[in-house]
Amino acid sequence: MNEFDQLVRTLSLTMGASWASGINLYATILVLGLMHLTGNIVLPAPLQVLASPMVIGAAGLMYAVEFVADKIPGVDTGWDSIHTFIRIPAGAMLAAGAVGQVNPTLAIAAGILGGGLAASTHATKAGGRVMINASPEPFTNWTASVVEDVAVVAGLWTALHSPWLFLGLLVLCILLMAWLLPKIWQGIKKVFRFFARLFGAGAEPENNLPRP
Repeated sequence: MNEFDQLVRTLSLTMGASWASGINLYATILVLGLMHLTGNIVLPAPLQVLASPMVIGAAGLMYAVEFVADKIPGVDTGWDSIHTFIRIPAGAMLAAGAVGQVNPTLAIAAGILGGGLAASTHATKAGGRVMINASPEPFTNWTASVVEDVAVVAGLWTALHSPWLFLGLLVLCILLMAWLLPKIWQGIKKVFRFFARLFGAGAEPENNLPRP
């Protein structure tokens, strides 16, 4: 493998790990760890800790918790809110670790790019769930959750085995997120305004209350 091919594979792993982390961090750790443990891939030295049985066990346990929480309307939004402070830093750390043992400047640059990509996918997922939860039926929520899990596994597999294909799809994904995020934000504001009117409709203004 020449240096250019190695660079493309490293870039694909870096972006793939951070992209997937913003959607489901525990599934990302689980897939990477199991693939290295079974010999399907060889992770860079800084990421080989993901193949530790303890790390795989912890990631598997948390994935099982998220698998349930992610399919309960309302609970999934709370879960996503908490994981804003977990997925994004973890995506940055995975991206920095994916470049291997390199100079600190490159690791910091990879961490910045990885954190930004993880933030984008996390925001798209979390914002989309807020809009989906405005619907009373749970089936759309369940479908979205399953599709996200499948996307993480399929995306990581593609990133590790077909890096050129993954990078091409990633460019399309970034363009799609750039188009979607403003629309999602407008939709979220409409949802919050609706609930504000709904819960505020029955409240009588203070200046209309009877005086003693």
